[in-house]
Amino acid sequence: MRIWANRALLSTGWAADVSIEIDADGRISKVTPDMPQNGDHIEILLPSPVNVHSHAFQRAMAGLTESRGANPSDSFWTWRALMFQFLNKLSPNHVEAIAAFAQMEMLEAGYSTNTEFHYLHHQPDGMPYDNIGEMSERIAAAADQTGIGLCLLPVHYQFGGCDGRDLTTGQMRFGNDMDRFRALHENAVSALKTLPADTTYGAAPHSLRAVGAADLKSYAQYFRAGPIHMHLAEQIPEVEEVQAQWGARPVEWALDNMEITDRWCLIHCTQMTPDETVRLAQSNAVAGLCPITESSLGDGIFDGIRWANEGGAFAIGSDSNIRISLSEEIRTLDYSQRLRDGTRAAFASTDQSTGRRLYDTILKGGAQATGRKTGRLEAGYWADMLALNANSEVLHGLDGDTLIDAWAFAGDDRLVTDVWTAGRHKVKNGAHIARQEIVANYLNTIDDLKDTL
Repeated sequence: MRIWANRALLSTGWAADVSIEIDADGRISKVTPDMPQNGDHIEILLPSPVNVHSHAFQRAMAGLTESRGANPSDSFWTWRALMFQFLNKLSPNHVEAIAAFAQMEMLEAGYSTNTEFHYLHHQPDGMPYDNIGEMSERIAAAADQTGIGLCLLPVHYQFGGCDGRDLTTGQMRFGNDMDRFRALHENAVSALKTLPADTTYGAAPHSLRAVGAADLKSYAQYFRAGPIHMHLAEQIPEVEEVQAQWGARPVEWALDNMEITDRWCLIHCTQMTPDETVRLAQSNAVAGLCPITESSLGDGIFDGIRWANEGGAFAIGSDSNIRISLSEEIRTLDYSQRLRDGTRAAFASTDQSTGRRLYDTILKGGAQATGRKTGRLEAGYWADMLALNANSEVLHGLDGDTLIDAWAFAGDDRLVTDVWTAGRHKVKNGAHIARQEIVANYLNTIDDLKDTL
């Protein structure tokens, strides 16, 4: 395959008249600027980023938790209770259809890769399916249908709190002790063998609340291959619980007791002190930020400017999938800093605009957090790419970094016309090539679940 772009964002910067050759396995084999047109013609070509954090099944409950009822105070914790109620109705068929729909929307938004933080493992009573990896196989089946790059993270969830209490009814579908989780993880990895070679996997202790201290201290030894992701310091009650039970705030405890390295991606981190922010940034771990979900759930604001100034790596994800929008995640992340600090163009540097600096950072952070060779239009990297609509009035007359700024701050994901993941051309003219079938399956699932909440 050969693609020719009028303008392309290469690892060396913007270039014109760029020829990109792609091998049969989906890797970029050659990139040559200043070439005569030869190949599929694209106007504006960018590397496509990773969606670093997703709970696919939650896409089907988007918009269903916005009423308060008799409770005068609504929070993450009341939303969580509704989520538990919803998930108990989900069958494996439902999960596969919902995951495929969410992955389709990710591709149409411009993401090339879905990092699935997958914790819905068992039957509603907590008993494993006959095939313990049934639900992991359904995530893999959805990826096979949509063609998205997949990084599967089976999630270890054992306890209902830092004191080791039993799981509640709503959590039973997640639960495994370490031995059973390792068996489930092995089964899930086997399920990925039918997917393309760009598929990756890792492991995910859910949080400090859900996994015991002894296991957390040894996680990097238990799982020696692939990335490790974990929720950390998302909510004030979580911080208070960890501090009361374990004698330290979550980030402080993790840094002092766990082997936090560049293998780790810590999700949210919206409740950190300045000192914790600096220490965690210097650990080389990736911060997995989900600005739309963090706004929806009232999590708090990530200390992004301090983190970036310390050289911290970060990536973005769609988490609850209440709205899947790459451009809006970027915009919401930056606007949160502006609102908190009373400033503008918070992430811009002397040599990079706001949008360009954010985009470069999430490309690099997403690659690190998934163990996927992506994020650069360069030989040897997966051909994970997106094209923007140069004919849009939003981009008219613009060039260079202002194209990214206008897309993120003045436009939306309707500007994304084409997306490739490891060379698979899955979005054309703004729509997934299997959209009709995927949507039909999703709507049938929604009809099955319409009375759940």
